Amino acid sequence: MNNFKIPFIFFGTPNFAIGVLDELEKNGFLPSMVVTAVDKPRGRKLIITPPEVKVWAEKRGIPVFQPKKLDDAAVQKLKSVDAELFIVAAYGKLIPKSILEIPKHGTLNVHPSLLPRLRGASPLSSSILTEDTTGVSILVVDEEMDHGPIIAQEEIFSWKDDLNKLPHESILENDLAKAGGRILAEVIPKYVSGEITSKPQDDAKATFTKKINKEDGLLDLKDSAENNFRKIRAFEVWPRAYFFHETHGKKIRVIVTDAEMKNGKIVIKKLLPEGGKEISYEEFLRRYSSALFA
Repeated sequence: MNNFKIPFIFFGTPNFAIGVLDELEKNGFLPSMVVTAVDKPRGRKLIITPPEVKVWAEKRGIPVFQPKKLDDAAVQKLKSVDAELFIVAAYGKLIPKSILEIPKHGTLNVHPSLLPRLRGASPLSSSILTEDTTGVSILVVDEEMDHGPIIAQEEIFSWKDDLNKLPHESILENDLAKAGGRILAEVIPKYVSGEITSKPQDDAKATFTKKINKEDGLLDLKDSAENNFRKIRAFEVWPRAYFFHETHGKKIRVIVTDAEMKNGKIVIKKLLPEGGKEISYEEFLRRYSSALFA
């Protein structure tokens, strides 16, 4: 438990932010307020559901702020809290300069990649799709996307020599969030006291990720085994890695739920046919008589 105390506001929305918050809490850091997205309809029944961060905060009696826009009214609300530091982890919006300048010690961001690589919307899935290593960066936020100077960075995963070490997206998210919270708890006291300084990113080495769409999960059975395997691991949560199979004159969507690499080829273990239950690859062959990734 760290005895260092500083009033801070936390900006975040999904599960990744929860992992960071949990680690901060373990180390004695609780925000004065959390800022998160508005409640939104979810699921087939479109039930209005609060963001995970809101639920986390309310369980601990922490005030929650859910601005639709980061406008002048939001600025005044945030100033009223008198926080000395802002922390951002997967908030989902670019934060304007008028807000970044509020806290005495600026705004820190927990980013799940080894910046300047994989700036942008989808660093988790993109690292599985394209990288050989990944980790966490703690940076000082500026007005550009994932552009600010870095104060701490750590490699967490490497699969250079074995693609089977590629983490599933959910595992990667969980482990990087925990690592980010742990590193953040270690560096906050040193950063605030001026013991560590930030280092500018090398923009020439920057790469950028795009927003993932449902169509990105489609497997190309003629593509390389490595590329398809990376898709299976990267899109485990959403949009899932899938292909279309024609049976009885009808095309069905089949999700690959488990696979591994063996001797340079994909070994499919489990699949989820549209409208059915998860089955083994052997059962799929018995039903549909069509080998995949031959």
